[in-house]
Amino acid sequence: MPAAEANQTEDNAPIRVMVVDDSAVVRGFIVRILESQPGIDVVVTCGNGQMAVQHASRTPLDVVILDVEMPVMDGLTAVPRLLAVNPHLRIVMASTLTQRNAGVSLEALQRGATDYIPKPTTSGISTNTDFRRELVEKVLALGRSTAQFIAPPAARPKPRPAQKAPAVKLRNAAPSRPQALVIGSSTGGPQALLALLAALPRELIAPVLIAQHMPATFTAILAQHIARASGRPCAEAANGAPLRPGSIYLAPGDFHMEVVRDGTNHIARLSQSAAENFCRPSVDPLFRSAARLYGSDVCAVMLTGMGSDGLDGTRQLAACGAPVIAQDEATSVVWGMPGAIAAAGLCTAVLPLKDIAGHLASLFCGGRR
Repeated sequence: MPAAEANQTEDNAPIRVMVVDDSAVVRGFIVRILESQPGIDVVVTCGNGQMAVQHASRTPLDVVILDVEMPVMDGLTAVPRLLAVNPHLRIVMASTLTQRNAGVSLEALQRGATDYIPKPTTSGISTNTDFRRELVEKVLALGRSTAQFIAPPAARPKPRPAQKAPAVKLRNAAPSRPQALVIGSSTGGPQALLALLAALPRELIAPVLIAQHMPATFTAILAQHIARASGRPCAEAANGAPLRPGSIYLAPGDFHMEVVRDGTNHIARLSQSAAENFCRPSVDPLFRSAARLYGSDVCAVMLTGMGSDGLDGTRQLAACGAPVIAQDEATSVVWGMPGAIAAAGLCTAVLPLKDIAGHLASLFCGGRR
């Protein structure tokens, strides 16, 4: 399918975007990036959260690019108010890479924002190719995933046709009990990780290793959120750190994470080798290394995310007979990564997010909760 056709929704309706930033320069750059892409229409721009809420109440919208720090009403305050007038909005928080903004962005996700994007400085925004690519990819993926829209009755658009999910063929897993849990996630991942890890049974004491697409600074804050939600030790993995039962290890932003043997110990190994699938951390290095180290004695979970990162690593896990669980389409923000492995026939289960912890309990603990 040509790129221009792939970027159109099924009924050729463009994805309607609102850009909210107190800097007119930044707004202008973001608008030019988005409107250069077929299938995206920037219908509103404004300079603070209060104006954004007013526009959202009367303008059909699919995606909002929302700055964190703004006068009158900041992005964090605006998120629940935007969702109150349009519950189906996909809100992408745009923030500079500071520890404070990372914390605010993750708090916004807990309040209902869909995703985040690291925003370059004003001087670098026009030349940062990674930002341009990520911005367009996220708007396209999130705009396509919106099933229906809430708008004022006079302006309510015709819903786009729902996509028919492909048939999924499951495979059988080896009968051994897993000794470790590896998780991959991207768009919508922080919220899904918090829900899943909070629901894990106490009896599941295997080490948990996570590759979440996220920049440096953000991963340290996410680890703190996970530790609070799960009641388990959680931190960014350190190079050479032994893997402790019951602890959670998060790949640091800008580093791939692998699991390897060091004598009698299993340790985390970090590297800044080339990005895979445009990502570092990438899910593939973690999953491939888990297949090499554990064989069938590891369980993998693929949560919501766009793209197909992790597909290669999952193929190797499946070849070993390891159980692989994908989050289902209905509960995923974007069914890209889990959908790719499900369509390839690599999964032993495809489940709603709320059912994954119980399934893991049956694999690791024989069903004991």
